[in-house]
Amino acid sequence: MKLADIYLKFQSDITIIEQELEATVQARHDVLRDASTHLLKAGGKRIRPVFVLLAAKFGHYDINVLKNIAVPLELVHMASLVHDDVIDDAELRRGQKTVKSQWDNKVAMYTGDYIFAKAVETSAYFDDPRIHQILSNTLVEMCIGEVEQIRDQYNWGQNLRNYFRRIKRKTALLIAVSCELGALAAKADPKIQKHLYDFGYNVGMAFQITDDILDFVGTEKQLGKPAGGDLRQGNVTLPALYAMQHDREAATLIKEVLKDEYPGTFDVEPIIKAVNQSGGIEFSLKMSERFLNRAYDALSKLPDSDANFYFREIAAYIGERKF
Repeated sequence: MKLADIYLKFQSDITIIEQELEATVQARHDVLRDASTHLLKAGGKRIRPVFVLLAAKFGHYDINVLKNIAVPLELVHMASLVHDDVIDDAELRRGQKTVKSQWDNKVAMYTGDYIFAKAVETSAYFDDPRIHQILSNTLVEMCIGEVEQIRDQYNWGQNLRNYFRRIKRKTALLIAVSCELGALAAKADPKIQKHLYDFGYNVGMAFQITDDILDFVGTEKQLGKPAGGDLRQGNVTLPALYAMQHDREAATLIKEVLKDEYPGTFDVEPIIKAVNQSGGIEFSLKMSERFLNRAYDALSKLPDSDANFYFREIAAYIGERKF
């Protein structure tokens, strides 16, 4: 089964979520409205709302309830992208101009803040304090992850622990919470909520590692932005980190390039080639597979169901993206 087939199963409910997203980002101020709509229209996999819907299948499924957590989680993701693009000085995302490129940094930052605020406003539908505690903690951790990424730019001496902790906060946590909150909103058993969180966390880690691999082996058409973008922005990802630690020639090349006064302008092709030859891609693939196996293990503790099957298919899709 392809990922598109899973989306087809939830087409009517995803349409409801899309409509709610569009209605939610409308603003009285035309710039905020236009910038938010521009970001929304750039598209996306909407994988976090899909995780919410699938997780809710283990409880009492009601789209009119679930949309009030699926929409905020997607808004949090969207807002983080706007802020990321400012920090990374990114011109393109998904093949479209970023908000900071279409407008400017100030508009982008306030647009991100506005979308975060709308996420909190929408989640106010729920009376359960656990939902708000989980969502607010997620926002705090994501912000810490962003600051850590800024701190570690061009820091080739960082260790694997730093890298894994950072991608947990930047990517895996929101996916894990999407699974957890979908189950919580549907009043699923607490043990099921825990297993779904574990699944989402491990899938999220594999997802981000795969993205980091694709930055070295993907095409601009596939990525929606130029390959080697992480290198240009000084973001030290797993393939490059491995190369720095295990290949002296690759380490020397990277350090030489970073002597440039304007490191974002260097030619990334020699470094991409060196990282590929160092074994960094193979190592990263193994780490992604390790997290995916843990995700499958979490699913084995859940009841057999269509939702369980679909979660497995999504995990398989993530495992195949790198090829």
